[in-house]
Amino acid sequence: TPIPEESDPVPEFTAKDVQALRQASGAGMMDAKRALTENDGDFDAAAQWLREKGLAKAASRSDRENNQGAVAVAVDTDAVVAAIVELKCETDFVAKSDQFTELAEEIAGLVLEGGEDAAAQKADAIDELKVTLKENIELGRVVRFAAAEGNLLDTYLHVQSDRGVNAVLVELAGGTPELAHDVAVHIAFSKPPYLSRDEVPTDQVEAERASLEAITKAEGKPEAAWPKIIEGRLNGWYKERVLLEQGFVRDEKQTISQLLGDASIVRFAQVVIGA
Repeated sequence: TPIPEESDPVPEFTAKDVQALRQASGAGMMDAKRALTENDGDFDAAAQWLREKGLAKAASRSDRENNQGAVAVAVDTDAVVAAIVELKCETDFVAKSDQFTELAEEIAGLVLEGGEDAAAQKADAIDELKVTLKENIELGRVVRFAAAEGNLLDTYLHVQSDRGVNAVLVELAGGTPELAHDVAVHIAFSKPPYLSRDEVPTDQVEAERASLEAITKAEGKPEAAWPKIIEGRLNGWYKERVLLEQGFVRDEKQTISQLLGDASIVRFAQVVIGA
């Protein structure tokens, strides 16, 4: 009986070994796995292999500022589900490149179909782009809205230098598609962090009130007038931050609350590059 030939031994390493090599080298998952396979599971030899192949360069970029990037928006055919994805990089040159913007759009499509966690499916593609484009590239904010039955969903994307830079999702109860779009456009340009006063953190309000009290007292106005002056200034401070109290961008005399009429804003989200 012929003696069977011995097959090549299977390198022994675990998923944790692959992850550790990724973190140490900055290489993608498949590259780290291949490096360990090529080097029989030897961590140090695998790390050296990645360096020699030019696949470990991204590690030195991980601490570099990446305030540039692109945002992509995806909406389903019925306009009841929508997603925003931010992909971050270091320069606007890379941000407007086809490879970069196409990846952002692909991730947005995945999030639209599978939820926010689906963005993780493109982790290796992001790692590979780090090496290809030689910048600190990473996934930024990911948002997905699924409108409740009967509600309206609208989006707005401001494009600059061939890439999205400012994206908005808004869900409206009642109203019309035109109203929802007007609100989305307003949010894009006014950038309110909060929907209503109830959402503004108490500590921020207290700090602002204390500051306004000090300013008002220092102006030498009659003490009896202080409460009214402080309250007026605090209302102005709220107007800068609270969507419902802002003057509509197309008609400052009308607040967003007045614009809505019987409709109401359920929620909104905004992603702005560099914010």
